[in-house]
Parts: sequence; structure tokens; C-alpha cells
Amino acid sequence: MPRSPSNVHHVDNDTYLVLNDFGRLGRAWCEADEEGANRETLLRRLLDDQYSHPVRIVAFNTAEGWSRDVTMDIADELRRRFVEYDEVPSSVQEFLETAVRR
Repeated sequence: MPRSPSNVHHVDNDTYLVLNDFGRLGRAWCEADEEGANRETLLRRLLDDQYSHPVRIVAFNTAEGWSRDVTMDIADELRRRFVEYDEVPSSVQEFLETAVRR
């Protein structure tokens, strides 16, 4: 039987998503374009205060078949990068405090 070509685009890199707490509106996974869902862009967006209250971060790679909670890994990386920034957004400081308590 002939096979139809797949319509699924296989991403062969790690993808990062942020669970953000929107207060009364609840929590939601933030949208990220394919090019902006990588680790470096995520770290830059966190330090640019683009998430109001990040509470959890997950990474996955569909080509390799894995997913995991990387909240602590990202928190550790942010702590290492503090020296590069004059001011750290309060959203990042709160994220780091929350990550430690998990």
C-alpha cells in the first residue's frame, strides 16, 4: 500500500514552554513561535521581563521522544547570568524563589 507524505513537521530541536500565572485569569502555557521556543530565546525573554509570573518551564523534543520539567535547570542558568545584568526583573526574582520551594 503506498504511503501518503506526512503533514506533520518534525522539529529536531529542544522546545521550551513557559507556564505563566495570570492571577485571577489562571495559569496558561504561553505561546511561542517555532523559532523563539529555544533555550537561549527563553532565557532572554525571561530576563527582558516578557513573562509576568512564570511558574514552570518544560522542554521537549519530539524527534528524540522526550519531555521533562526544566524549571530548576532554567533557574540555575538565570542565577549564573545575573552578573551580566544591571537589574533583574521582579518576575525573574519571584520565579527563582518559587523554583527553590518546589
